[in-house]
Amino acid sequence: MRVLILLFFISCIHATQGQTPNHILENYRLHWNDEFEGVSIDTLKWKYRDTGKLRKKGVVFEENCFVDGKGHLIIGVTKVDSTYRIGQIGSQNTFQTKYGYFECRAKMNQQLGPHIAFWLQSPTIHQEHDNPGDFGTEIDVFEYHIAEGLDYVYHNLHWNGYKKKHKSTGTRVLVDDVHNGFHTFALEWTEQEYIFYVDGIETWRTKEAVSHIAEYMILSAELTGWGGDCEKADFPDQVIFDYVRVYKKSK
Repeated sequence: MRVLILLFFISCIHATQGQTPNHILENYRLHWNDEFEGVSIDTLKWKYRDTGKLRKKGVVFEENCFVDGKGHLIIGVTKVDSTYRIGQIGSQNTFQTKYGYFECRAKMNQQLGPHIAFWLQSPTIHQEHDNPGDFGTEIDVFEYHIAEGLDYVYHNLHWNGYKKKHKSTGTRVLVDDVHNGFHTFALEWTEQEYIFYVDGIETWRTKEAVSHIAEYMILSAELTGWGGDCEKADFPDQVIFDYVRVYKKSK
């Protein structure tokens, strides 16, 4: 019966205002957070990532990531002359941890082309050792684009480098009306498994490629082609993050 209920929610989640699951609030404590208050990105928590680098079709620019003074982080996708510009920040030099509950609240982009994400990354992900426990896993808490429909959210795992030995698994979840308003996306990472949530509802659970090393967080907007043909988009586009919170198990 539990499996049938889970499959129902995976096939179509009627998303309401997002929330942290009760068992997290009861058994975990807030360990790290950014509510994006103020007028600039907190560089004690985040650093710009891959500035100036061409990532498939987009070049990373620092100015494409900014705080709006209203409690939000904006990551924009723009086109200046013939150059597509994207943005990303990460906690690679400020905060790394293993296990816990990782949650963000975000409002989706609207244009064809970009795909946006909240993800965890291993500092040794590029090493081609088929041992994610010791070398880590790219954990995509959520990814979103509109190429396959407005209301799909993606959870993905990647490990063993990004070349010939690369391995991956993931799922696509239908979430009613996710393209409108703010929604929460979360990962509960334990020593045994990953559990993914959208708006407080479990959407995917897997024991595949569980990392046992400290990883860092990334917030990003990309133009890889996965999100559709960016030449058909009307830029600018953006993803808006309301907060990022990390909880650790209470002792």
